[in-house]
Amino acid sequence: QVQLVESGGGLVQAGGSLRLSCAASGRTFSGYAMGWFRQPPGKERDFVAAISRSGGSTYYADSVKGRFTISRDNAKNTVYLQMNSLKPEDSAVYYCAAAYFPTNWPPVLSDCDYWGQGTQVTVSS
Repeated sequence: QVQLVESGGGLVQAGGSLRLSCAASGRTFSGYAMGWFRQPPGKERDFVAAISRSGGSTYYADSVKGRFTISRDNAKNTVYLQMNSLKPEDSAVYYCAAAYFPTNWPPVLSDCDYWGQGTQVTVSS
C-alpha cells in the first residue's frame, strides 16, 4: 500500500504560481513512477505531468508544457508540481498518482495503482 497526500492548492490570480506537493508513505516511493492529473468540474480526469522513478525522465501535457515542472525528492518521499503562469483553464482538482510498472509512458489512468485525495486549484481571471 502507498498513501498519497496532496497539499499546496488554493486560489491564485491568473499569471500567478503555486507549488503542489504530494507526500507518500508506505512502500518504497522510489519504486514508483509518479504523475499528476487534474479534473475540472463536470469533466474527465486528464494527465498533466509524469516523472520516472529516478526523476531522470519527465513528460508533460501540451497544455502545461513550459509552464509546469514536475520533480521528486526520493529522500523525502515527495513529488512536486511547480505551476507558473497559471490560467483560469488550469482550475481543477489536482491528483497525484503512483504507478508501479506503467504500461504506457506517460502513464494513463489505468496505469496508476494509488491516488491521493486531490487538492483544489482555482485560478481567477
